[in-house]
Amino acid sequence: MKSNLLFIAMCSLSLVSCSDDDEMMTTPVASEFSIVTASNTSGRISYTDLSQSSPTVETLTHFSFDADGIFYDPSNDGLILASRTNNKLEFYNGIKSVMATDVTSIVPAFSSTSDFNNPREIAVMGDKVVVTQDQNAANGNTNKLVVYQKTSTGFTLLNSYTVNFKTWGIFLDGTTLYAVADSTGDLVSFTNFFANANGAITPTKRVTIEGLVRTHGIAHSAADNRMILTDVGSATSDSDGGLIVINNFASVYNSVANGGTLSLSNQVRVYGPNSTMGNPVDVAYDDVTERIYVAERLNAGGRLLTFSLPTSNGDATPIEARAEAGIASVFLARR
Repeated sequence: MKSNLLFIAMCSLSLVSCSDDDEMMTTPVASEFSIVTASNTSGRISYTDLSQSSPTVETLTHFSFDADGIFYDPSNDGLILASRTNNKLEFYNGIKSVMATDVTSIVPAFSSTSDFNNPREIAVMGDKVVVTQDQNAANGNTNKLVVYQKTSTGFTLLNSYTVNFKTWGIFLDGTTLYAVADSTGDLVSFTNFFANANGAITPTKRVTIEGLVRTHGIAHSAADNRMILTDVGSATSDSDGGLIVINNFASVYNSVANGGTLSLSNQVRVYGPNSTMGNPVDVAYDDVTERIYVAERLNAGGRLLTFSLPTSNGDATPIEARAEAGIASVFLARR
């Protein structure tokens, strides 16, 4: 599911980087710098305060065994999950407050109606939450983008769109929605996304990322104009995954015609056995520390991998790797 910097402003509650910080030689003090993850096998979420010198991983059991899409807002200490168990959005209050007690499980303060089946990711901008529905037999093999408005007491369904590609990762850059086309190496975008009427919608633009086998995760940083995509390769292989970094993203993407190919020369690629990536299903990026956080679903049963931002093509060893069974999504909050 994802994002890196979170600020409470026009870009607050966004799954993408909305930071106006310039890159600095030293890391500024943040009132919140944390990472949250969800699993589709354990029924747990994790919260880690990365501002600590020795971060401790806290875990909580939640209402849904299978979750695939997570968002955390430090301004209200609230967390949104896309539940594949219940096919609803679920909002949980007071995450850090609960973790400060002996309570080990949480229940949602409220949930959405069930307007999707088989969710894979969420993106948040202001009070709007977008959910991707990936096709399966239970939903009639229909791919959808479903939009809700979040209030202090619930989620209200605003729009439901069918799309002509398999959905997975998404992010919002203002009113432009970017999405990966699962089972391909393609990236799509919708300008003025929220202005669409209900029904079938077609991407404003679709480009192929050269050399990418099957894309899943997506993260974007507006602060340093950088896009990061993950490649799961074969779904059954635990060693063929990779990361693709696209620097100067806006100009690179805009220079490719609709239906065209974004060339290898505009990519920095990380693939190889040292990376331990097989099915990297989600990704988050912090433009202050220039670290990439990958939800690796298959290798070793699931791990959260941390990489330094690569500057050249090749293999790379994670600077950190922690076991997390069934990890399916990762979200980074900084403010």
